[in-house]
This record gives sequence, C-alpha cells and structure tokens, in this order.
Amino acid sequence: DWTASSGYELGRRLAADEAVTAVFVANDHMAMGVLRALREAGRRVPEDVSVVGFDDVPEAAYFWPPLTTVRQDFGELGRQAFRLLLHRIASRDGEPARLVEPELVVRESTGMSP
Repeated sequence: DWTASSGYELGRRLAADEAVTAVFVANDHMAMGVLRALREAGRRVPEDVSVVGFDDVPEAAYFWPPLTTVRQDFGELGRQAFRLLLHRIASRDGEPARLVEPELVVRESTGMSP
C-alpha cells in the first residue's frame, strides 16, 4: 500500500532470507520500513543488503543510512502528459511521447557486492 509500515512488513520477510543481498523498493517511504526491518533482523545496510528506493523524497537523505534512490522529474512528466493530451484532443493522432530520464541518486544505502 506504499507506506512505511507495508515496507516494514515486507522487509521482515526479506530480512529472513540470507540470499537477499539487494532490494529495489517501489518508493522511498516503503524503503524506510525495509531499512528498519533489516536493521532489527541484524542485517547491515549496505554491507549485507543494498537498498534502493524511488521518488527521492526530501527525507531520503536523512534516513539511516541515507537512501540511494531514483529521482524522477514528476513536474516535467506531468507537463509532457498534458501536452500530449492536448495534442491528441486537437488532432486525434498520436504524437510520440518523450521519455523523462530518471536520475540515480547514490547515497550510503548501497555498496559493492562481495
């Protein structure tokens, strides 16, 4: 459900599996819950498990450890979607959508695998 508590519950299951060495989480709030579950299970981040979130919420840099995340320019994405919608309404033909490139923001929650 995209919340820290759902990330925590899923993180508890992941933490129990020693084969898990990296987790890409659907958003930064869920990643916060995963980080807590891993810490409670004695799994070290990033030494044992690397964690990456998505969104780059302002708090991500202040999680412990600071969260590696994917930043998406949602404002530009919205502008492009609106332009595409207006174009489709006006001309009824498709215009190729431009890709909004995400940016990987590397912080301390990821490390090199052994």
